[in-house]
This record gives sequence, C-alpha cells and structure tokens, in this order.
Amino acid sequence: MENKRDRPKPPGDDVSAATAQVVPAALALEMIDVSVGSLIYTDALLLEGVNWKVAVGDYWAIGGIQASGKSDLMATAAGIMRPLAGSFRVFGQELGAGFEHELMPTRLRLGLVFDGGRLLNHLTIAENIALPLRYHKNLSMTEAEAQTEALLELAGLSTWAARAPGALRRNAQQRAGLARALALKPDVLLLDNPLTGLDSRDSAWWLDLLDQLCAGHAIMDRRPVTLAVTADNLRPWRERARQFGILENKTLTVIGGRTQLTSSASPLAQELLRAEVVEK
Repeated sequence: MENKRDRPKPPGDDVSAATAQVVPAALALEMIDVSVGSLIYTDALLLEGVNWKVAVGDYWAIGGIQASGKSDLMATAAGIMRPLAGSFRVFGQELGAGFEHELMPTRLRLGLVFDGGRLLNHLTIAENIALPLRYHKNLSMTEAEAQTEALLELAGLSTWAARAPGALRRNAQQRAGLARALALKPDVLLLDNPLTGLDSRDSAWWLDLLDQLCAGHAIMDRRPVTLAVTADNLRPWRERARQFGILENKTLTVIGGRTQLTSSASPLAQELLRAEVVEK
C-alpha cells in the first residue's frame, strides 16, 4: 500500500506560511529626493529630500503644524505642482517634464480634496461637482446629471444642489469638494486637512466615509481607493489610517504604522497626538 508520506508534494507545498515570500503591493506614488515648492510663493522651498512610497491600498495620515508644507505636498502629489527637484512617479509614470496630453490619463487617476473645498463661486454646487465630468468626458450637464445626483446624495448636499458655494458652511463646501474629487473615480484620493474646523459629528462623517472608500464604496464601483490625508491633529486618524508620517524640519519623516506612531520618540508626533479638536 502506498504511504501518503511517499507521495510527491505539489510545488510549494513544503513552504510554510511563515517563510512564504510576500509580493509587495504595486506603488501608486513614489517620491525620490523630491523638493517641494510653495503654492503661494513661487521662489520658496518648503520641503526637500522627500522620500515617500505610497502602495496601492495604503491609508496615510501626514501630520504637521501650520505652514509645514502640508497643502504643498498634497498639490505636488496630485500633479498640480511639479517637484522642484527629484523624481516623482505615479503608477510608474514619471510626472516631470513632458506633454500634458501624454500625462493626463495618469493625472486623472489622482483626486484632490482641497482644504475648504475651493469651489468656483460662479457655479452652483451641482455644477462644481459635475465640472470634471463635463471637462474631461465632454458631457453636457444633462448627460452628467445621474452621476452628479449620486455624488450630491453621497455628500448629503442634494437640497443644496442649486445653491452657490457662498451660501454653504465650510463643512458643506468641503463635502462638495470631496464629491467633485470623486467624480472621475480616481485610484488615489488625496485630502488636505479634511477635518479642520469640524465638530465631532461632521468629523465622524468624514472618517466613516473614508473608511468605506478605502474598503470599496458603491460610488466607486466597490473598488478600494488608496488614501492620503494631511492633518494638524493626528488623534482622529490613529485608529483609522494605517501609515503615518510627519512634516518637520522641511522634510517628510515616515513614522510607520499605528504601533510605531504611538511609541514614536518624535516630540512632534506626540504633540500632534495630544492636539485638541477645535470645533467651529
């Protein structure tokens, strides 16, 4: 009788889970020795020597005090500003000198939610949200209506669709900015200070929705979104985000995961974890 121990093992059957090689996730964003300029002052150098890898499926929270370069880092990561120096790749595509037409498909895989939303005041809320669909997909307002209505409902702004941005509070404007950033269903969503000035209820709305987007929300066809947020307070993010960094001394310092954040010897990291929530 054949002994089961004598049977040939299938390839890889003798490799335990502990010793199996883990294939690293593909990189969504990669900055190598990047220098970041200013959105406001064209001759300013805000960050240098930035080395940052964002893998597909990551959920980053980058902390920093005021004027540390959070908005400028997000604008560079979104492709709005080119690095002053270094290499920046999005899904393997170098975003440097080149023709905009060639880079556009790669740029459209990135979505950015500006601090405060940055809506166009001469357009209604619905028109602001539909703008990427109309501009990049050449849709009329009527053709974009169904997608726009779904995004308005997601953001809880359906009753405000015909209003001008100035008629809304800051939180609602920020939600409209989120809806606009999701219109083209980006693979990576970058958010600049999304919780600034929000009360606990509004903050919970953002945190819960971002969790759903990271896991795969219906509005994104159940496709998980890679996330990166900036914040001047890391307390709300310590149980939500999975990777952390801080902006200090004109560069980005990668902290690591939740355990590394909590035990970090960085005084700034601990300060940002103790920061109080400011409600307005």
